[in-house]
Amino acid sequence: MPTIDDAGEARSAALAPPPSARASAAAPVPRPRPRGTLLGPAFVAAIAYVDPGNVAANLTAGAQFQYLLLWVLVAANAIAVLVQYLSAKLGIVTGRSLPEVLGQRLGRRRRLAFWGQAEVVAAATDVAEIIGGALALQLLFGVPLVVGGVITGAVSLGLLALTRYRGGHVFQTVVIALLAVLTIGFCAGLLFSPPSAGDMLAGLVPRFEGSQSVLLAASMLGATVMPHAVYLHSALVRDHHGTVTEGADRRRVLRATRWDVVAALVVAGGVNISMLVLAASTLPGRTGTDTIPGAHDAIADALGPVVGVLFAVGLLASGLASTSIGAMAGAEIMHGLLHVRLSLWVRRVVTLVPALVLLATGISPTWLLVLSQVVLSFGIAFALIPLVVLTSDRRLMGTGVNALATRVAAWACAAVVVALNVALIWLTVTGA
Repeated sequence: MPTIDDAGEARSAALAPPPSARASAAAPVPRPRPRGTLLGPAFVAAIAYVDPGNVAANLTAGAQFQYLLLWVLVAANAIAVLVQYLSAKLGIVTGRSLPEVLGQRLGRRRRLAFWGQAEVVAAATDVAEIIGGALALQLLFGVPLVVGGVITGAVSLGLLALTRYRGGHVFQTVVIALLAVLTIGFCAGLLFSPPSAGDMLAGLVPRFEGSQSVLLAASMLGATVMPHAVYLHSALVRDHHGTVTEGADRRRVLRATRWDVVAALVVAGGVNISMLVLAASTLPGRTGTDTIPGAHDAIADALGPVVGVLFAVGLLASGLASTSIGAMAGAEIMHGLLHVRLSLWVRRVVTLVPALVLLATGISPTWLLVLSQVVLSFGIAFALIPLVVLTSDRRLMGTGVNALATRVAAWACAAVVVALNVALIWLTVTGA
């Protein structure tokens, strides 16, 4: 039986070797590519920003604190735009993914250590996405959670198989279609329950109310600036664009990539904000809203069964699409850092088991989703700091090196992420 290669064959295995950051001045000028063909990778990566972990974190934040943490989503999305563009730029300029560059620069022990923490992040991602898909199937069809988890894992393998048998562009089209479905599903409720403009403006003022709000803020940050999306985006543009020569072609691709990233994350950010404000406007004061099923029932009761079904369909689309992206990211991490190509069939089974075990324990799936996003939050710095260092290295990036303003902004983003995680550790340890 043919296998799906985790980092090369799963997308486009026969790419040319990574180009030098400095192309020869004598190289022929390539014909400009159609503008529409330059877009797409960021929308695939954006699926990671609206996965089931986001649903749990945003609904919980809105139900418990109403609009208090809206500013966290806005700030996290702004950080995500910069981070995803830097990841894409690294892939375009070097022709290599972030894990590949790190795998070539780190020694064996550091590579193993770095891979270990990245795999923990990937595992947390898989748990969140399988649980989200299982919850959606239970809400829509009454499927038991464990069975729903198996179905979600199986469908994700089917989606990944598209990249081998039909090409990466078909997979990209399917994922973008799922993004459209979940956008409609999660935003439909706002048509029936418009948020308060004044309350939303008040929610843009940075502040916390106790350790629980800090925990949720870290969860929201981890669910929005997702480490595995940082690792994967550089690989997606590498495979999508192939070799990009220095000069007019590279400038054109980078310009299109900026538009791609901004457009994709405006959509993803809008969906996240819609979830929080929908919860803030409909869930406070209702019982049972501390879980996704409870929130779904409350939304359906307040806004009607059609909105409830659309919400569940959005959750299902989120789980099915994001679990495929998570598997691709984990495969790229393993290949880039360890130079190991593991069949995605094997990888999916291995990563599916912990999620199924957790579903079988009876622990609240919603709480598992929130905690998984906190784990992701701790992994952000390990992806973000190397990314900033590498894209600021002129020897690696050549003329594509970060400008001074970009370096300052990137380091400021890294500082915010680290500070929030340190605060979370302190509050957790002290019980404040």
